[in-house]
Amino acid sequence: MAGSNFFDQWDFWTAGDPTNGVVDYQSRENAQANGLIEINAAGNAIMRIENTTQVTGNRKSVRISSKYIMNGGLAILDAVHMPYGCGTWPAWWTTDVPNWPNNGEIDIVEGVNGYTRNHVALHTASGCTIPNDFGASSTLASSTNCAAYETSNLGCGQLSTLENTYGKPFNDNGGGVYAMLWQSTGISVYFFPRNAIPSDITSETPRPSTWGTPAANFPGTSCDPATYMKNHQIIFTSTLCGDWAGSSTAWTTNGLGGQANSCFASTGVGNCVDYIRNNGATFTDAYWEVKSVKVYTT
Repeated sequence: MAGSNFFDQWDFWTAGDPTNGVVDYQSRENAQANGLIEINAAGNAIMRIENTTQVTGNRKSVRISSKYIMNGGLAILDAVHMPYGCGTWPAWWTTDVPNWPNNGEIDIVEGVNGYTRNHVALHTASGCTIPNDFGASSTLASSTNCAAYETSNLGCGQLSTLENTYGKPFNDNGGGVYAMLWQSTGISVYFFPRNAIPSDITSETPRPSTWGTPAANFPGTSCDPATYMKNHQIIFTSTLCGDWAGSSTAWTTNGLGGQANSCFASTGVGNCVDYIRNNGATFTDAYWEVKSVKVYTT
């Protein structure tokens, strides 16, 4: 999925935001008319958030879901830029929306506000857990219990220890590659910064067994993917505020996700919704620039 026909391979979500974000997701036609999507001169897909100075309601945004349905395999995202900044909550993830959480959710790239470290997570039906020693370079962000309804939808999250995996540092470094490997033995996520992308990925002959320790790992020993993960679409979202980015904890707590200061500390605005409605210029950098999404069967 790349180049001039990139958007032909995705469905545009136009329903309300299930995470209660302050966005109105646009159809392809409306997104095009409002300048929210394009294929740029480099041949990369752009997805933006409306940056009108002030709005009284929601900002226009884009959410797309792949026509391709994934049941195992390898999904690789090459992105030059991702949305970041106070109020933002972008994600690249997979799920079966009508059958959530029974058919699972894999959050591959996700964070909020000024995060600089990527947060990977599973959200599942009851019974899926991960061991304390899960075999990845990330640290446990929340619970070892992945069940959505038993963890207030936190799931089992793992937070990167690297500062260039998300947000502004990711963009300043020219982005990079995220790879999600879904096998019968478990689910792993790998990250490669722009200057360290393996040659087997660039040559389109990926060999995950040579990539070393994953950034995040969810062993199948206590969470069988065949049981908990089925019929996933690959999804890009760019929401604002909502259940995570707009929560009081996320907005006011310093130090979360690698950010030095909270959005409250850096903006002086008391809550997320007031900020995003009155500071449209800050969303000029709140866009995805995607070189490609490639899926391989394994």
